[in-house]
Amino acid sequence: MCRLLETIKVKDGKLQDIDFHNDRFNRSREVLFCINEKLNLENLIQLNSNLSNGIYKCRIIYGKSIQKIEFLPYFLPEIKSLKIVVDNSIDYAFKYENRDNIHKLLLQKGKCDDILIIKNGFVTDTSYSNIAFNDGERLFTSNTPLLKGTKRAKLIAQGLLSETEIKLSDIKLFKTAFLINAMIDLDDKIEISTNKII
Repeated sequence: MCRLLETIKVKDGKLQDIDFHNDRFNRSREVLFCINEKLNLENLIQLNSNLSNGIYKCRIIYGKSIQKIEFLPYFLPEIKSLKIVVDNSIDYAFKYENRDNIHKLLLQKGKCDDILIIKNGFVTDTSYSNIAFNDGERLFTSNTPLLKGTKRAKLIAQGLLSETEIKLSDIKLFKTAFLINAMIDLDDKIEISTNKII
């Protein structure tokens, strides 16, 4: 069985959105390893004083048990364009450490900054984030993501993001798209004009 990842944002010494990470971590362990014991990651992660200022990525590698916890400095990426790539067989329902299938698709990005993966005609995700489309009034995300991200789950729970069916042909109906993941908030404004989704 492949190892899995949980990536948690540490902002000024505090773990962000920990309840959503606990949910995904425990659900993955239950489905993949038949482990019903619920763990609270907050009790297992030791934050030292050098994480008290700025933004860091807490990266947890686990299988049946946690194998490694590491902290890495984090810097927002610059994403201005996305290349549409099609893969009708890709499966990334769990946050696996092995991302070879996604890395192969990234080779198709050309001069674009990242890819937008289409599966069976429907929008899924970029190589490392969920995507939220803006029609000028509201934000929508695909109901066919490769991975149900923690930030996506939080924004849906808060009523800031609505799930809907989004086909490749629907992209042109939106003005812009935001990239979101555990490390990237809407306020970070990684926003791409839909005419830059090529």
